[in-house]
Amino acid sequence: MIKVVTLGEIMLRLSTPGFERFVQAESFDAIYGGGEANVAVSLANYGFDTHFVSKLPKHEIGQSAVNALRRYGVNTDYIVRGGDRVGIYYSETGASARPSKVIYDRAKSAIAEAKVEDFDFEEIFKDCKWFHTSGITPAISKNGAEITKAAMKAAKAAGATLSIDLNYRKKLWTPKQAQSVMRELMEYVDVCIGNEEDASLCLGFTPKGLDVNSGKLDVSSYETIFKEMMEEFGFKYVVSSLRESYSASDNGWSAAIYDGKEFYHSRKYDVRIVDRVGGGDSFAAGLITGLLDGKSTKEALEFAVAASALKHTIKGDFNMMSREEVETLVGGDASGRVQR
Repeated sequence: MIKVVTLGEIMLRLSTPGFERFVQAESFDAIYGGGEANVAVSLANYGFDTHFVSKLPKHEIGQSAVNALRRYGVNTDYIVRGGDRVGIYYSETGASARPSKVIYDRAKSAIAEAKVEDFDFEEIFKDCKWFHTSGITPAISKNGAEITKAAMKAAKAAGATLSIDLNYRKKLWTPKQAQSVMRELMEYVDVCIGNEEDASLCLGFTPKGLDVNSGKLDVSSYETIFKEMMEEFGFKYVVSSLRESYSASDNGWSAAIYDGKEFYHSRKYDVRIVDRVGGGDSFAAGLITGLLDGKSTKEALEFAVAASALKHTIKGDFNMMSREEVETLVGGDASGRVQR
């Protein structure tokens, strides 16, 4: 089995039932999730030897987060136990013209206050073929940024391929703060994933003439900035998911990739959204899977887009689709007919 490592924060997610607003809710559905943890679950589901690296308290809520990962086959041996808090985020699902909303309560979480010395990165990356993280971890704290950089250096020294999902979060830091940290980390990255907002706010590259809120995208605008990003940072692949937001309930979903030779835009799916949280993470996991499987650039991207299109139909952070189900959609069967 191919060893893959992801590093980040897993949080307790408290969601309002159905489409209720926060001010209506008298109860919350409790599950666990977080960018890199979501990627880990997908990769474990696809059959990789997947390890999640983080820090969680020793108490029962911390253990519940660990158990959520173990349930889906993620190896949790590298999760350091200690600290006081599991980060929390509250989620309200939007509909039609009302957008979804997230409220964070993650300050001073265990991973935010962890130190580089807490982790034995030489052991963690032994025999590791792929390391994935995101821009969320360095955004949560100075310690998180230092841990991310140390992990990247160790993974690169071990010979692993590195991918990052830029994942800009305006509730965690400003564009100036993000660029001062993220641009420095790019020297270690092989595969850079992010949408147009991520590329602009994290790295300073902005496609011209785009208005994602209009529901229309000029895909050709991405080719220019992909080439600029690759020229400056030396990436092997630059990838972006492309979301056309018709409403909170209906999106167009596709992606584009540049491998230094060819720019390719995937098939587009019109998605009726059940839960969009984790959609980008399922895309990243699908891309990693395709590339590790030895698929062509185009085939890997099509697998990633299909996987994430399906994730939008699943409640919760984690993508529960099998390889076979993803491949069926890649093959063209989007009928949704009952499987008997």
